[in-house]
Amino acid sequence: MQFYTHTLPSGAALVGYLRDETTEMPAFNIRPAILILPGGGYAWCSSREADPVAMQFLQAGYNVFILTYTCRKDDTQPPLRWQPLIDAAGAILHIRRNAAKFRVDPFKVAVCGFSAGGHLAASTAILWDAEPVQKALGIHAEEARPDAVVLGYPVITSGIMTHGGSIKNLCGDDAELKATMSLENQIRGDLPPFFIWHTVEDGSVPVQNSLLLASALTEHKVPFELHLFNHDGHGTSTCTREVNTPNAHNRAWVDLCTDWLADLFNYHL
Repeated sequence: MQFYTHTLPSGAALVGYLRDETTEMPAFNIRPAILILPGGGYAWCSSREADPVAMQFLQAGYNVFILTYTCRKDDTQPPLRWQPLIDAAGAILHIRRNAAKFRVDPFKVAVCGFSAGGHLAASTAILWDAEPVQKALGIHAEEARPDAVVLGYPVITSGIMTHGGSIKNLCGDDAELKATMSLENQIRGDLPPFFIWHTVEDGSVPVQNSLLLASALTEHKVPFELHLFNHDGHGTSTCTREVNTPNAHNRAWVDLCTDWLADLFNYHL
C-alpha cells in the first residue's frame, strides 16, 4: 500500500491510498479511483465520512483519495462561494493528470460525497464547466468532470427543503449564487451516472433533497440509482459501530454501491 499526500493551491489536503502494483495480480495493476468528500455543512470535514468510507472502497479494489476541502469555520469569514468546487475539481484534475503514477484508469474516476460533501460531489458533475472553475484551473475541457457520482444524504437544494447552514456557508446572502447552487435546477442530459442514498427520517437534510435530484435526473434521462432507507437520521456514514451509527440494514448501501460501480466500470474482483 502506498500513502500519498498533496496540497492544492488553496491549502486543501488530498490524501491517497494506492494499492500496490504486483506481478501476481497483473489484471488489477490499473484500478478505478474514487475521491471522497466528507460532509460537515461546509464548516468542517467529518472524519467519520473519510477513512471509514475509504476503507470500504479500498476493500472493493479501488485506489482511494480523500479531500479535506476549504471550509468556512465561522461567521467571521466570508462565504466560500466557488472555492470548495475549485478544490474538488482540482483534485479530480490532479488524479487524472497523474493517472499513470497512481496506477489509475483516467476514464474511471468516481466522486463520493456525504451531506454538504454530497452537494460538492454533485456539483463536480453538474457545474464542472462553470466559468469560475474553468478559469481557476486553467482548463477548457472535461478533465475535471467525474465519471460517476455517489451521494449519501446529500444537500441538493437551496430552496425550502435546504440545509440552511451549508448554503449560508457556501453562498452567504448572494441570491444569484444560491440559485446556481440549487442543483436540482441545473441538471442537463450530459451528466455522468448517479448513485444516491438517503434515510426518510433524516431531520437535518430532508429526504426531499434526494427526491428533487432524482426527479430532475429522470426528466433529463440521466442514469441513476436511488435507495431510501426508512429509519435513522443524518450523518450515518458506513452505518457501523465504528462511526457510532450501527444499522445492519442501512449498511447495505455500501454493497449496493460497490456492485453498481463494478457494473458501471466493468470492474469485478
